Amino acid sequence: MIEISSLSKNYGRHQAVDQISFEVARGEIVGFLGPNGAGKTTTLRMLTGFLPPSSGAARIAGKDIFRESLEVRKRIGYMPENVPLYTEMRVKEYLRFRGALRGLSGSRLRKRMGEVLEICGLTDVRRKMIKTLSKGYRQRVGLADALIHEPDLLILDEPTNGLDPNQIRAIRKLIQNLGEKHTILLSTHILSEVEMTCNKVVIIDGGKVKAADTPTNLVNSMRRAGRVTVEMQAPIPEAELSMMSFEEVTKVKSEALPDGWNRFTVYVAPNTDTRLKLGNLASQKHWPLRSLSRRVGTLEEVFVELTRKD
Repeated sequence: MIEISSLSKNYGRHQAVDQISFEVARGEIVGFLGPNGAGKTTTLRMLTGFLPPSSGAARIAGKDIFRESLEVRKRIGYMPENVPLYTEMRVKEYLRFRGALRGLSGSRLRKRMGEVLEICGLTDVRRKMIKTLSKGYRQRVGLADALIHEPDLLILDEPTNGLDPNQIRAIRKLIQNLGEKHTILLSTHILSEVEMTCNKVVIIDGGKVKAADTPTNLVNSMRRAGRVTVEMQAPIPEAELSMMSFEEVTKVKSEALPDGWNRFTVYVAPNTDTRLKLGNLASQKHWPLRSLSRRVGTLEEVFVELTRKD
């Protein structure tokens, strides 16, 4: 659906996007991540035809974004971070207006309006003025606008920006449902949403692609993919030495607790779980054990590891 090859954008001497390349297959929901100023919005604006690239190439549904810009726009539904709505219009009037701009008319426009109102949960507010709607409903109107012409690709820039937790859950569910019929490129800072919604992640920083893979593969490839925390009454030096003898253990940190117990944080290699060995160790050494828990890496830790500056 999306093919990007060595795409760049310069603003004078500043290179906002530096020869990025990645692909998005039809039917995928892809999280497009990066810190502020990484080049995400510039990339999205090039893909949607708002900005011309300085060099490189990109194709959407087989159409070149520069040479076939109008054809590309017909296949894209774009929802920017701050949705520009005509707040003095009613929801239904606004969608009729936007559908007409997209070339819809007559029965097809009426049918499509009814479909997007239902899909986006706007049926009950279709006659309300947009200015009276909550932030969550305004986001839904923006999403309905992006869907009105039945695009192949949805590009969503921070769709949950400014929403409360309940609204975020509702929009997340809506995006998941839309992923059954549309390819979605989702830019967001809420990494937990990406883990629950997306089947692929592209991380960009400094205008360059740092990683492109599934969330699971990215987590498993971390230098510190996981760790196990154990609390037991054991002499710290002896316990650390015994734990470091395990092949999968890369590092052990210890902490003496005020109640006489010691806490050990055991860092392990990707795709390993050393809890059974730690339990057996405590049993063999007759060290009282009161807790043993495993914590796997998260997409947030991957993001920090790839984009931190220190």
